[in-house]
Amino acid sequence: MDALLVKDIGVKALLVGGAVLVSFWTFNAVKLVISARGINPLVRKFFDQVAAGRIDAAYGLTTKTYKTHVKRQDFLKFLAGLNLNKYRNLKSGRPRVQEDQIIITLNLKSEDKKDELPLDFTFSKSDKDWKIDRIAKVN
Repeated sequence: MDALLVKDIGVKALLVGGAVLVSFWTFNAVKLVISARGINPLVRKFFDQVAAGRIDAAYGLTTKTYKTHVKRQDFLKFLAGLNLNKYRNLKSGRPRVQEDQIIITLNLKSEDKKDELPLDFTFSKSDKDWKIDRIAKVN
């Protein structure tokens, strides 16, 4: 009887532990989705501005910290080096949370799907709006 009681307690503990783990994961997933609202429109706006040649407007979508570290001329050089005009398709990766920032790898693909350019975008909230805090090529 004692072995059966121990087994029953072990099963209940395992179920409770599993429920806590699922609840924790669900809470964090929902928190991530809610906190990431506004990032997709920002990404779309950024690439629309760049495609339209409105580089100053695209630069305006970055944080003050980004502008401190990346001057306008360096931003222009960086964008020119990416050859963005050869890419037509954009696929977004899974967001990753790091402190108060969200990092998303965006994969740009050429129309023929032969060339791919992965870029890590880091987003930070400025007041209530998301801004781009970092853009880096993924090696």
